[in-house]
Amino acid sequence: MNATWERARDIVVGVDPVRDWRLPVAWAADEAHRRRLPLRLVLAVPPQHDTQHVDDTPRQIALRSSGADRLRQAESWVRDRHPEVTVSTDLLAGSPARVLAAQSRHTRLVVLGSRHLGRAAEFFSAGSTTVPVTAQAACPVAVVGDAEHVTQQPPYLVVGIDGSTAATDALAFAFDEADRRGADLRVVCVWQPALFMLNDEEVALKAQRLLLSEATAGLAGNHPDVHVTHEALTGHPVEELARAAEHALALVVGRRGRGGYTGMRLGSVSHGLLHRAHCPVITVPTR
Repeated sequence: MNATWERARDIVVGVDPVRDWRLPVAWAADEAHRRRLPLRLVLAVPPQHDTQHVDDTPRQIALRSSGADRLRQAESWVRDRHPEVTVSTDLLAGSPARVLAAQSRHTRLVVLGSRHLGRAAEFFSAGSTTVPVTAQAACPVAVVGDAEHVTQQPPYLVVGIDGSTAATDALAFAFDEADRRGADLRVVCVWQPALFMLNDEEVALKAQRLLLSEATAGLAGNHPDVHVTHEALTGHPVEELARAAEHALALVVGRRGRGGYTGMRLGSVSHGLLHRAHCPVITVPTR
């Protein structure tokens, strides 16, 4: 059975009210064009901080006016880039993280920009949206911190799997995305050895290779045009996946469950890749 987000009819991209919005908006516009879906540009205006002692109304009016101007600029820019894509805008009140997480319940894909903060800085930043939205979203989330490596030939995507349900859903998403883009797909499984298991590395890697074959068998048959390679690696999953995706169009990973606002249940691998990978990272929730 399809997940709710697979039946949704638009893509949402968060427009930053202060920083440059062009990279995530360009990625989202290209994705909407590939999928032939409408694109919605969303900008959230944070609420007043102290409504009991300070009249913040003038500041709120200025923020909304500035936000509306940025949305108009972004909308015009998208129409120039892809005239056939249907574009709409939403100027909403609330913290960006909560607004975009709520939008994810009714959309196919949420696209965010990233400041490439370190993990601690991202966690403690009051304006952070990347971690909480990725942790809470009901649909896949693409975090675009760097441009796609479109010069790599042949172009490829990377997906990390580990045998979990979350990884299975990520793999299905990655096959669809590779097929849509006419790209190769590198399916990667990483074994992180423990000190007491050093003598079992060949056994572990054999199990990883079996997992790769079994996981991709049915999906590969449904996507005969996608060239698939299997890679069983040894090391830290974040470092090895980031290295494998160094020149990828995107890196796809699964996400287990939904975290709270802080994103603590995002998962150490997914969380680490948001800050380590130098390509767009797409996290896919389980169905």
